[in-house]
Amino acid sequence: MPLSEKDFPVEERSLGNGLQIRLLPDRSLPVCTLYSFFRVGSRNERPGITGISHLFEHMMFNGSKKYGPKEFDRRLEAAGGTSNAYTSNDLTAYYEDFASEALPLVLDLEADRMASLLIDDVSLVRERDVVKEERRFRTDNDIDGMLDEALGALAFLAHPYRWPVIGWMSDIESITREECERYFRAYYAPNNCTLVLVGDFEPAAALREIERLYGRIPAGDGLPKVAAGEPPQKGERRAVIRYPSQAPAMLAGFRGPGGRDPDSLVLDLIEAALSAGEGARLKRALVYEQELCVDAHVYFAWRMDPGLFEISLKLNPGVDPQRAEGALWAELARVSDEVMSERELDRAKNLVRSQLLRSLATTNGRAHTVGQMEVMLGSWRAMLDLPDRYAAITAADVQRVARKTLPPHRRNVVTLIPGEVEA
Repeated sequence: MPLSEKDFPVEERSLGNGLQIRLLPDRSLPVCTLYSFFRVGSRNERPGITGISHLFEHMMFNGSKKYGPKEFDRRLEAAGGTSNAYTSNDLTAYYEDFASEALPLVLDLEADRMASLLIDDVSLVRERDVVKEERRFRTDNDIDGMLDEALGALAFLAHPYRWPVIGWMSDIESITREECERYFRAYYAPNNCTLVLVGDFEPAAALREIERLYGRIPAGDGLPKVAAGEPPQKGERRAVIRYPSQAPAMLAGFRGPGGRDPDSLVLDLIEAALSAGEGARLKRALVYEQELCVDAHVYFAWRMDPGLFEISLKLNPGVDPQRAEGALWAELARVSDEVMSERELDRAKNLVRSQLLRSLATTNGRAHTVGQMEVMLGSWRAMLDLPDRYAAITAADVQRVARKTLPPHRRNVVTLIPGEVEA
């Protein structure tokens, strides 16, 4: 059953400077969530400035014309609100959850930093140090981070998905203030932003306030084109990492379609069948029956361009990685060779559908979903028929997409072997 537009009376507006606005009133509780989605992530970077998108996520809290350094969170928290942000391969999002009477303050805070962010050498040095520390913690000394970074560099030869979202350390260290200023003018312009407001507010009044605060911010010059080409993969690729860990680990990736390709929905169901919940195929076979792994996890996320279908295995100490790998390939071959049972397919559909519905249960979840659909799929309305599109997927679709996505010559495999490397 599709979601009804009556339940999601989203108002769509845009300003003369290109700012896209999506308003979804909901009077059930006196709270609101505001999201600012900027269409910029690591795919918009180039060698030399990798990590600048994520660096900006930190820079955005450093003060602007009206509100000085560290004032953003201080004012917001004094009004009972909270804020956060994230950077991905494809976008950067900032959000605030707050009591509805704080809406004028929140809009003023957000518009102020879009119009006049403070970018100076002092704040750049400070935030650069924070990001370097984050990189050491999450990538250089973290097994998942290490594997993820190696897999990107292995699976993509030409596409900007090659480098990690946090960037290479040498680039983080050398990004200049001038590069930051150029980047901010290009990507943090109103014509590269979608504002999503959900909660207890009066649409006409909110729109007037948004126009007053954002309307005078000039549009940017249009975005540099992303070099999105990637040669076809002609054979399996492998990398090995040596690191003093307790047990081996493995991350495999298969290049899949972009988020707007209908096959992405089929891969969502394959992900759920293989990995969602204790009864999922990989958990059952590799963790419980064969006792090769402590964890087997599949991860597939929609991206602007063709991305990766990833499988992560955390092996039990002493298990031979080749043995675990063989068991994994056997399970993947089953998806391609055998027709998935109706029962297993229904279970996957129910899991994916309930995940979508759960994401719509809060103001933050609704704002995030509306914005994600808008930016990734071109319109928030894409979420309305998603349940129907998942429901229409057949066992034959699952087999077809598995055969296309998961053949052996498309594998990219990174294995982590416990042990030291000579410096």
